[in-house]
Amino acid sequence: MNTAPIVPARVEGADGGEPWSPQYQDRYHPQAGALAQARHVFLGGNELPARWQGRDRFVVLETGFGLGNNFLATWDAWRNDARRCGTLHFVSIEKHPLTRDDLARVRRDPALQALTAELLDAWPPLTHNLHTLCFESGRVQLMLALGDVQTWLPELIVSADAFFLDGFAPARNPAMWDARVCKALGRLAAPGATLATWTAAQAVRAGLQTAGFEVRLGAGSGGKRDITLARFAPVFEPRRAPARPAAAAAGADRRALIVGAGLAGCATALGLAERGWRSLLLERHSEAATEASGNPAGLFHGIVNAQDGMHARFNRAAALAVRESVTQALATRGVRGSVAGLLRLETTLTLDAMQAQLNALGLPPDYVCALSRNDAQAASGLALPCPAWFYRGGGWVDPAALARAYLAQAGSLASLQAGTEVRSLRRDGEGWQALDEQGQVIAEAPAVVLANAGEALRLLGAPDWPIEKLRGQISMTSDADAPRSRLPLAGSGYLLPELGGRVMFGATMQTCDDDPAVRAADHAANIAQLARLTGTPCSLLPSTLGGRTAWRWSSRDRLPVIGAVPATDIETTPRGHRPDSPRFVPRVPGLFVFTALGSRGITWSALGGRIVAAWMTGTPMPVEASLLDAVDPARFGVRRLRRA
Repeated sequence: MNTAPIVPARVEGADGGEPWSPQYQDRYHPQAGALAQARHVFLGGNELPARWQGRDRFVVLETGFGLGNNFLATWDAWRNDARRCGTLHFVSIEKHPLTRDDLARVRRDPALQALTAELLDAWPPLTHNLHTLCFESGRVQLMLALGDVQTWLPELIVSADAFFLDGFAPARNPAMWDARVCKALGRLAAPGATLATWTAAQAVRAGLQTAGFEVRLGAGSGGKRDITLARFAPVFEPRRAPARPAAAAAGADRRALIVGAGLAGCATALGLAERGWRSLLLERHSEAATEASGNPAGLFHGIVNAQDGMHARFNRAAALAVRESVTQALATRGVRGSVAGLLRLETTLTLDAMQAQLNALGLPPDYVCALSRNDAQAASGLALPCPAWFYRGGGWVDPAALARAYLAQAGSLASLQAGTEVRSLRRDGEGWQALDEQGQVIAEAPAVVLANAGEALRLLGAPDWPIEKLRGQISMTSDADAPRSRLPLAGSGYLLPELGGRVMFGATMQTCDDDPAVRAADHAANIAQLARLTGTPCSLLPSTLGGRTAWRWSSRDRLPVIGAVPATDIETTPRGHRPDSPRFVPRVPGLFVFTALGSRGITWSALGGRIVAAWMTGTPMPVEASLLDAVDPARFGVRRLRRA
C-alpha cells in the first residue's frame, strides 16, 4: 500500500454550534444531534444491540470516523447492555482525522463525556497506519485506519457483521460512496451482515445492490424522511479480497499452547486473552524471559525512511503499539522504563534534509521530529556529533518485566508451566500435542504457537527460511567517567540512561559464534562504538566492565516471522497453480510461529502478539494485508517460487 501524509480535518463550530467542514462545505451531523443520529440510524438501523447479544464477538466497520460520535454511541450501548457480546471490534476509516486538541473541543452529549475522555487519552499520532486502541481491558477495540477509504478497504482483513456508512454527502464527497466502495464492502461482509446509512441517494442504493446487498428504505429522523438499510444476501458468493486461509481449529475449544515464554510468547498470551482464548505457556527455563529477553533493559522506537516502505511502516505500527503497552506496564505493574522519548543519531542527512523528509512523509511531531545537533545535545546532556531523530513515544524498558506484565494482564486466561522443554510436536486429530524427550505428552490443545526463537525452527523440522543466529554482548559499568545520557541514545550502537547507578551500552553482533563467555575484546568493541556514538573519547577499560551475552535470531530481510506455518508442499505445486502471494499459500492447521525478532524484540512484541491472536481467532487483523505479507512465514517460499 502506498501511504500518504495525513491532513487533519478543519472543523468550525465544534465547541458550540453545529460542527462544519470548510473543506467539504458540509455539516458533520444533523441539527437533531449526533447521538440521536447514531442511535436511530446506525445502531437502530443495524438492529443493535439485539444482534450482538449472546455472541463472543461482534465486528462493526465504519467508513467515516468523523468526530467519533458513532463509535462512542456504540461503545455506550455495549456498556449498558447486560447481554452484550464478549468483545466489540469497531473498525473505522478516516481520511481527515481531528487532532487531539480539536477532538477535545467537540461538544458532546453528557452521556458520552466519560467515554470521550478515555478516547482522548488513547488518541494516536496522526500517521498513515491502522491504530488499535483498546478499552474495557481489551473487550472494546477501536481499529482506526487513517487514510483514504478506497486505499484502505482492499487492505483490511475483516469480516464485518455491521456496516456504518457515514461521511459527508455524496454530492460533496462522491469518492466515498462510489461503486468501488460498495463492492469492497461486499467482499468484507460476514454472512447476514447488515448496513445502515443516513443517505437515501439512489446511486448509493444501486451500488449496494450490485455488491450483493438487499436494500430498503427506512424511516428517517430529525427532519430527514428516509434512510438506507441493507442486508448482505448475494445471489452468488462474491470474490473475496485476498486473505490467508483460516488456520486455527474450529469449534468452542478456545485453547492454545505457546512454546516459549519470552516477549513473543507472553505478548501472544495477552493477545489471545483479549479475544477470550486460554493459553498454556511451556518454558524450558525456570522462569519467563531469561534468554534474549533477559537483558536489564532495551530500547523501542520506530523508523523513518524516504519511501515509507515496509520496514518503516511495520516498525512505526509496532512502536506505536508497544508504547501503549509499556506505558501501562510502567503505571500498573511497577516496571522499570520510560516513554519520555529516544534519540537516534543521523550521520548521513543534514537537518534540512531530515526536515524535508518529514514534511514529504507528513509524519507528525508527536511521532518523530528532527533535532539539530545543539538541540540533540541539550536533550541528551552529551556532546553529540550530529543531528538526531527524536522519537517522542520511544524509550526503554526492562524486557523481562514487560514480558511478565503481559502475562499478568492476561490474568487467569494464561498460565505458565516453567522448567518444561518441548522436544517435538505431534498432530493429533484436530489438535496438537507437545512431547518431551521420551515422547510423552506434556500438554495438548487445538492450536500451538512456536515463540521460542531458534528452537521454533527445530520443532518445525528446519524449514528453509533465511534466519540466522546472532551473538550479542552488552557492557555495563558504574564508573563515574562513563558517559551518561538523559535519554536513550541509538545509532551505531546504543547507550541507555543510568539505571541503578550503572549505564548499559553495546552491543556487539557476531554470526556463527556460540561462545557464552563475556569477552574483553567485545567490551573493547563496545567502548569504541560508544565513543563514536557520543562523539567523545572514552577512557573506560574492558577489565572494569560487567556484561552479558545472549543470542538473537534475525531474518535476512530484517522483519519478524509471524503467522500460520505454510504447508510443506508449496514448492512442489504444479507451476500453473503456484501461489504468487503469501496470502494464497495453504497452511498447516492450527500451527503458528512468532520468531526472528532480532534486536527489536521489545518494539515488535505487542503488535506481533496481536497479529498471531487475530489470525488464530479470526478477529480483525491489526495490520493491513500488505504488511502481513511482509512478515508472513510463507513469504520465503513464495520468493523462491518467483525466482524458479
